[in-house]
Amino acid sequence: MELTIQGLSAGYGPGRPVLGGVDLTVPAGRVVAVVGPNGCGKSTLLRSVARLHRPDGGRVLVGGEDVWRLRPRQAAHRVALLPQSPQAPEAVTVAGLVRYGRHPHQGLFRQWSAEDERLTAEALRATGVAELADRRLDRLSGGQRQRCWLAMVLAQDTPVVLLDEPTSALDLGHAVEVLELVRRVAAGGRTVVMVLHDLAAAARYADLLVALRDGAVVACGPPREVVDAPLVRALYDIDSHVLAAPGDGAPVIVPRAPLG
Repeated sequence: MELTIQGLSAGYGPGRPVLGGVDLTVPAGRVVAVVGPNGCGKSTLLRSVARLHRPDGGRVLVGGEDVWRLRPRQAAHRVALLPQSPQAPEAVTVAGLVRYGRHPHQGLFRQWSAEDERLTAEALRATGVAELADRRLDRLSGGQRQRCWLAMVLAQDTPVVLLDEPTSALDLGHAVEVLELVRRVAAGGRTVVMVLHDLAAAARYADLLVALRDGAVVACGPPREVVDAPLVRALYDIDSHVLAAPGDGAPVIVPRAPLG
């Protein structure tokens, strides 16, 4: 389903605006990377789309329906969010964690079903953690845990997936592993919006890059078209060289060394 954000504004009370009039349209099957300096509104944008932070204005449409006009359970059938620092119950197993993704689909007249079991198994396989199903989450490596959390989000079976810094605290190898998984998720037809601090990784793995500064969109488009030295300066107040990577031509950002 297509994700459409229209004139989205959000803040944290009088005198504390964070986002101002954000517009964005993302077709199904695309990966969007939201980048920008700390405090520019990236996480607030995701939380507003996920119904965790009520906007001051604007609309968030998934498949043409405003998620803020849906019941919470209905919205949870359309949008899933993996926050920056998710917390799991003590001693939970990998399979137990992934089953939580099916919670929005449970109810008084709908208990655990064969469909829930199938989608849980598919999410475990898709993220490469099926062999860890009976292991405790807290005894896994950081990269393994992140894939388990992604499996939980995939098990929720929503057309829109939101990931807030999914590669934070991961080494380069595990970060690449997670980003390759994100590409596979989108290839399956879901819309993925992720916040990243690594501009080069965002430029390599995203179909669309959205750059925020002070709550406003300063650039939006395919990374190879919008990532350049002036954008890096506008976002991070540094001078840089933007080079084309060998092979695929993805933008690579090299900060300029200070003179003297």
